[in-house]
Amino acid sequence: MLRLKTGYYVLTLVLVAGFVANLHAAEKDQTAKEQKLLRHVVMFSFNDDATEDQITEIVKAFGELPKQIKTIHAYEWGTNNSPEGLNKTHTHCFLVTFKSEKDRDEYLPHPAHKEFVIKLKPILKDVTVIDYWASH
Repeated sequence: MLRLKTGYYVLTLVLVAGFVANLHAAEKDQTAKEQKLLRHVVMFSFNDDATEDQITEIVKAFGELPKQIKTIHAYEWGTNNSPEGLNKTHTHCFLVTFKSEKDRDEYLPHPAHKEFVIKLKPILKDVTVIDYWASH
């Protein structure tokens, strides 16, 4: 009888351990899905006659968008300093992060974004935009 009870205990422990392991794997999977972020990369070249003040104003205006558009999860920017010379005249790079395509799709037609684009166009020489789901 003792062997039978011990067998049931061992079987119960194995089943519980398997359940906990599966639960942990499912939680880890869900966390990975929740952490996946949509990156919106924007690179600008400015007209040769664009002044530093105009460019500074554009950088400042772009930096204001996260305060105006709630779907922006994160924002950063910088200027090119690559020694490779492959920037194809782009000097400024902006990274806007969203949690979903829906968030990005709300950002694009947002009045604040449209106003920014209107401000940008007179001094914009070229732009490249690429969106991707960040993989870790």
